[in-house]
Amino acid sequence: MIEIQNLDKTYKGNVQALRDVNLTIGTNMFGLLGANGAGKTTLMRIIAGLLRPTHGHIQVFGHDLSTAKGKQAAKAFLGYLPQELGLYPALTAREFLDYVAILKAITNREMRRHQIESALEKVRLTDVADRRLKTYSGGMRRRVGIAQALLGDPKLLIVDEPTAGLDPEERVRLRNLLSDMAQTRTIILSTHIVEDISQSCNDLAVLDEGRVLFRGSPKDLITQARGQVWHITVANGERPDNGLLTVSTLQLQDSVQYRVLGQPNSRYNPIPTEPSLEDGYLWLMHSARV
Repeated sequence: MIEIQNLDKTYKGNVQALRDVNLTIGTNMFGLLGANGAGKTTLMRIIAGLLRPTHGHIQVFGHDLSTAKGKQAAKAFLGYLPQELGLYPALTAREFLDYVAILKAITNREMRRHQIESALEKVRLTDVADRRLKTYSGGMRRRVGIAQALLGDPKLLIVDEPTAGLDPEERVRLRNLLSDMAQTRTIILSTHIVEDISQSCNDLAVLDEGRVLFRGSPKDLITQARGQVWHITVANGERPDNGLLTVSTLQLQDSVQYRVLGQPNSRYNPIPTEPSLEDGYLWLMHSARV
């Protein structure tokens, strides 16, 4: 259980990255959704104990991160995969994980070997563990990142933008891997990709400009756009009204079909459409800005 209360973070130059964030995060997979610059990485780094908040309190499994003792105790429960993980390309995956395990104070050689082999098996890299990291694809490198986060068998796994830059097949593979691991631990997944949340998380929060804009289930977020999603068809060269938010465009032979959010004019003969999670997210963000 992670308890976050009245959390603020202000950087030099009076740049406020987080504003009065209050969240309770339980077990399984929790999604943190928001645009780039919304404050997701700042929040993840604070939870990981790598950054000190300006104000507020945070507890990880009962340990207060505002104290040195609490921060040290929480580290034993924590695995962290940052958005950019520095790998050593000349090392093999097995060598790199051994290096990280030593940094995590897993000093017993046999215990270290067992944890490394277990992590490699979980991320399905055992067969290529003796290849140098410079030969790995982007998806394989992200899996190495998850493997290093698993060393020490953490109860809490924090992953920041894990699918960014991956091709669709690698993205699906990584999402499935995280979902499997969420059965036995808490995972906080930070992303700006709505599909990552829709396929993986039962609970989520939306951050916008450092504030929690929404907290609930994916179904709750979808409900935000109910009655606001339409398909309209217009002649080539014509555009939907400015008051509508265009989600997608499909070019037909003599016309263009738009998926829009809002309340279109009846002259478009709009067809009501069931909202998706992306629709709910976009409508929430749009409503917050008008």
